Amino acid sequence: MSPITVACLDMAGTTVADDGTVLEAFAAAIAAQDLPVAAYHQAMTDVRSSMGQSKIEVFRRILGDEAMARKANGAFEDHYAAAVQAGQVSAMPGAADTIARLREAGVRVCLATGFSPATRDAIIGKLGWGGLIDLALSPADAGRGRPWPDLPLTALLRLRGGAVSELAVVGDTGCDIESGLRAGAAIVAGVLTGASTRADLEQAGAPLILDTIAGILPHVDSVTA
Repeated sequence: MSPITVACLDMAGTTVADDGTVLEAFAAAIAAQDLPVAAYHQAMTDVRSSMGQSKIEVFRRILGDEAMARKANGAFEDHYAAAVQAGQVSAMPGAADTIARLREAGVRVCLATGFSPATRDAIIGKLGWGGLIDLALSPADAGRGRPWPDLPLTALLRLRGGAVSELAVVGDTGCDIESGLRAGAAIVAGVLTGASTRADLEQAGAPLILDTIAGILPHVDSVTA
Protein backbone atom coordinates (compact mmCIF):
# COMPACT_ATOMS: atom_id res chain seq x y z
CA MET A 1 0.00 0.00 0.00
CA SER A 2 1.23 3.51 -0.80
CA PRO A 3 2.21 5.68 2.16
CA ILE A 4 -0.42 8.23 3.17
CA THR A 5 0.67 11.72 2.12
CA VAL A 6 -2.60 13.66 2.59
CA ALA A 7 -5.12 13.44 5.45
CA CYS A 8 -8.49 15.15 5.05
CA LEU A 9 -10.00 15.51 8.53
CA ASP A 10 -13.49 16.75 9.39
CA MET A 11 -13.91 19.56 11.90
CA ALA A 12 -17.03 19.59 14.16
CA GLY A 13 -17.44 16.23 15.84
CA THR A 14 -14.06 14.91 14.67
CA THR A 15 -11.28 17.37 15.50
CA VAL A 16 -13.46 20.10 17.07
CA ALA A 17 -15.89 19.72 19.99
CA ASP A 18 -18.83 22.12 20.14
CA ASP A 19 -21.25 20.43 22.58
CA GLY A 20 -24.23 20.53 20.22
CA THR A 21 -23.72 24.12 19.05
CA VAL A 22 -24.29 23.13 15.40
CA LEU A 23 -27.77 21.82 16.18
CA GLU A 24 -28.50 24.84 18.36
CA ALA A 25 -27.51 27.16 15.53
CA PHE A 26 -29.70 25.23 13.08
CA ALA A 27 -32.62 25.35 15.50
CA ALA A 28 -32.25 29.10 16.00
CA ALA A 29 -31.99 29.75 12.27
CA ILE A 30 -35.00 27.62 11.36
CA ALA A 31 -37.10 29.00 14.23
CA ALA A 32 -36.52 32.49 12.81
CA GLN A 33 -38.29 31.46 9.59
CA ASP A 34 -41.69 31.29 11.37
CA LEU A 35 -42.54 27.84 10.03
CA PRO A 36 -45.60 25.94 11.26
CA VAL A 37 -44.79 23.65 14.19
CA ALA A 38 -44.98 20.46 12.13
CA ALA A 39 -42.76 21.95 9.41
CA TYR A 40 -40.22 23.09 12.01
CA HIS A 41 -39.97 19.60 13.51
CA GLN A 42 -39.65 18.03 10.06
CA ALA A 43 -36.92 20.51 9.19
CA MET A 44 -34.97 19.62 12.33
CA THR A 45 -35.35 15.93 11.54
CA ASP A 46 -33.89 16.62 8.11
CA VAL A 47 -31.06 18.61 9.71
CA ARG A 48 -30.08 15.70 11.96
CA SER A 49 -29.93 13.36 8.97
CA SER A 50 -27.80 15.87 7.05
CA MET A 51 -25.00 16.44 9.54
CA GLY A 52 -21.70 17.04 7.79
CA GLN A 53 -23.22 18.46 4.62
CA SER A 54 -22.88 22.00 3.29
CA LYS A 55 -25.01 24.21 5.54
CA ILE A 56 -26.41 26.40 2.75
CA GLU A 57 -27.34 23.28 0.76
CA VAL A 58 -29.18 21.87 3.78
CA PHE A 59 -31.18 25.09 4.12
CA ARG A 60 -31.94 25.12 0.39
CA ARG A 61 -33.27 21.59 0.55
CA ILE A 62 -35.42 21.90 3.67
CA LEU A 63 -36.79 25.40 2.98
CA GLY A 64 -37.18 25.14 -0.79
CA ASP A 65 -36.67 28.86 -1.34
CA GLU A 66 -33.36 30.56 -2.14
CA ALA A 67 -34.10 33.79 -0.28
CA MET A 68 -35.25 31.91 2.84
CA ALA A 69 -32.24 29.60 2.61
CA ARG A 70 -29.79 32.50 2.46
CA LYS A 71 -31.53 34.27 5.34
CA ALA A 72 -31.48 31.09 7.44
CA ASN A 73 -27.85 30.44 6.57
CA GLY A 74 -26.93 33.95 7.66
CA ALA A 75 -28.76 33.43 10.96
CA PHE A 76 -26.97 30.10 11.41
CA GLU A 77 -23.56 31.69 10.84
CA ASP A 78 -24.31 34.57 13.20
CA HIS A 79 -25.40 32.18 15.96
CA TYR A 80 -22.40 29.91 15.48
CA ALA A 81 -19.95 32.81 15.29
CA ALA A 82 -21.26 34.11 18.62
CA ALA A 83 -20.79 30.66 20.13
CA VAL A 84 -17.22 30.49 18.83
CA GLN A 85 -16.40 33.88 20.32
CA ALA A 86 -17.99 32.83 23.61
CA GLY A 87 -15.59 29.89 23.79
CA GLN A 88 -18.18 27.18 23.15
CA VAL A 89 -15.90 25.30 20.76
CA SER A 90 -12.70 23.51 21.71
CA ALA A 91 -10.24 21.02 20.32
CA MET A 92 -11.23 17.38 20.60
CA PRO A 93 -8.95 15.65 23.10
CA GLY A 94 -5.85 14.52 21.26
CA ALA A 95 -6.73 16.32 18.02
CA ALA A 96 -3.91 18.86 17.98
CA ASP A 97 -1.35 16.21 18.91
CA THR A 98 -2.68 13.88 16.20
CA ILE A 99 -2.40 16.58 13.55
CA ALA A 100 1.10 17.48 14.73
CA ARG A 101 2.23 13.84 14.62
CA LEU A 102 0.82 13.36 11.14
CA ARG A 103 2.67 16.39 9.86
CA GLU A 104 5.89 15.38 11.61
CA ALA A 105 5.64 12.13 9.64
CA GLY A 106 5.32 14.04 6.37
CA VAL A 107 1.53 13.79 6.01
CA ARG A 108 -0.07 17.03 4.83
CA VAL A 109 -3.26 17.80 6.74
CA CYS A 110 -6.44 19.46 5.50
CA LEU A 111 -9.37 20.36 7.74
CA ALA A 112 -12.60 20.00 5.75
CA THR A 113 -16.05 21.16 6.82
CA GLY A 114 -19.58 21.96 5.75
CA PHE A 115 -19.24 25.42 7.32
CA SER A 116 -18.73 28.54 5.23
CA PRO A 117 -15.13 29.78 4.92
CA ALA A 118 -15.85 32.61 7.37
CA THR A 119 -17.19 30.28 10.08
CA ARG A 120 -14.44 27.74 9.42
CA ASP A 121 -11.70 30.36 9.72
CA ALA A 122 -13.24 31.77 12.90
CA ILE A 123 -13.04 28.33 14.51
CA ILE A 124 -9.46 27.76 13.36
CA GLY A 125 -8.50 31.23 14.61
CA LYS A 126 -10.14 30.68 17.99
CA LEU A 127 -8.29 27.40 18.44
CA GLY A 128 -5.00 28.90 17.25
CA TRP A 129 -4.65 26.21 14.59
CA GLY A 130 -3.59 28.42 11.68
CA GLY A 131 -0.01 27.18 11.84
CA LEU A 132 -0.96 23.62 12.74
CA ILE A 133 -2.55 22.61 9.42
CA ASP A 134 -1.62 22.79 5.75
CA LEU A 135 -5.05 23.63 4.30
CA ALA A 136 -8.68 24.26 5.25
CA LEU A 137 -11.57 23.68 2.83
CA SER A 138 -15.29 24.44 2.72
CA PRO A 139 -17.75 23.44 -0.03
CA ALA A 140 -17.36 26.92 -1.52
CA ASP A 141 -13.67 26.10 -2.15
CA ALA A 142 -14.22 22.69 -3.71
CA GLY A 143 -17.40 22.86 -5.81
CA ARG A 144 -19.72 20.58 -3.85
CA GLY A 145 -19.91 19.55 -0.23
CA ARG A 146 -20.38 16.09 1.22
CA PRO A 147 -21.44 13.43 0.38
CA TRP A 148 -19.69 14.28 -2.90
CA PRO A 149 -15.94 13.54 -3.19
CA ASP A 150 -14.95 17.12 -4.02
CA LEU A 151 -13.52 18.10 -0.61
CA PRO A 152 -11.05 15.23 -0.19
CA LEU A 153 -10.09 15.25 -3.87
CA THR A 154 -9.49 19.01 -3.77
CA ALA A 155 -7.32 18.49 -0.68
CA LEU A 156 -5.33 15.83 -2.52
CA LEU A 157 -4.80 18.10 -5.53
CA ARG A 158 -3.93 21.26 -3.61
CA LEU A 159 -1.57 19.45 -1.26
CA ARG A 160 0.08 17.66 -4.19
CA GLY A 161 -0.69 14.11 -3.20
CA GLY A 162 0.32 11.57 -5.78
CA ALA A 163 -2.83 9.42 -5.96
CA VAL A 164 -6.00 8.52 -4.07
CA SER A 165 -4.02 5.56 -2.70
CA GLU A 166 -2.15 8.18 -0.62
CA LEU A 167 -5.32 9.79 0.80
CA ALA A 168 -6.92 9.31 4.23
CA VAL A 169 -10.37 10.70 5.09
CA VAL A 170 -11.72 10.84 8.66
CA GLY A 171 -15.09 12.14 9.87
CA ASP A 172 -17.96 11.54 12.28
CA THR A 173 -20.93 11.29 9.90
CA GLY A 174 -22.22 9.01 7.18
CA CYS A 175 -21.70 11.88 4.74
CA ASP A 176 -17.99 11.94 5.60
CA ILE A 177 -17.77 8.21 4.94
CA GLU A 178 -19.63 8.42 1.64
CA SER A 179 -17.44 11.31 0.52
CA GLY A 180 -14.26 9.40 1.32
CA LEU A 181 -15.46 6.24 -0.39
CA ARG A 182 -16.50 8.15 -3.50
CA ALA A 183 -13.07 9.78 -3.56
CA GLY A 184 -11.44 6.35 -3.56
CA ALA A 185 -9.36 7.15 -0.47
CA ALA A 186 -7.06 4.43 0.82
CA ILE A 187 -8.22 5.01 4.40
CA VAL A 188 -11.81 6.02 5.17
CA ALA A 189 -12.52 6.13 8.90
CA GLY A 190 -15.45 7.15 11.05
CA VAL A 191 -15.02 8.44 14.60
CA LEU A 192 -17.44 8.05 17.50
CA THR A 193 -16.94 11.50 19.02
CA GLY A 194 -19.60 13.30 16.97
CA ALA A 195 -23.04 12.96 15.46
CA SER A 196 -23.08 9.27 14.56
CA THR A 197 -23.25 5.99 16.43
CA ARG A 198 -21.24 2.92 15.48
CA ALA A 199 -24.38 1.51 13.82
CA ASP A 200 -24.77 4.71 11.78
CA LEU A 201 -21.17 4.53 10.58
CA GLU A 202 -21.44 0.81 9.81
CA GLN A 203 -24.61 1.46 7.80
CA ALA A 204 -22.74 4.15 5.85
CA GLY A 205 -20.12 1.53 4.96
CA ALA A 206 -17.23 2.79 7.08
CA PRO A 207 -14.29 0.40 6.56
CA LEU A 208 -12.72 1.62 9.80
CA ILE A 209 -14.36 2.96 12.98
CA LEU A 210 -12.30 4.73 15.63
CA ASP A 211 -13.09 5.85 19.17
CA THR A 212 -11.32 9.20 18.59
CA ILE A 213 -9.27 10.99 15.94
CA ALA A 214 -6.08 9.78 17.65
CA GLY A 215 -7.00 6.26 16.56
CA ILE A 216 -5.98 7.06 12.99
CA LEU A 217 -2.28 7.17 13.84
CA PRO A 218 -1.60 3.40 13.94
CA HIS A 219 -3.23 3.04 10.52
CA VAL A 220 -0.92 5.52 8.81
CA ASP A 221 2.28 3.73 7.85
CA SER A 222 4.39 6.89 7.72
CA VAL A 223 3.55 7.63 11.38
CA THR A 224 4.25 4.15 12.70
CA ALA A 225 7.28 3.39 10.52
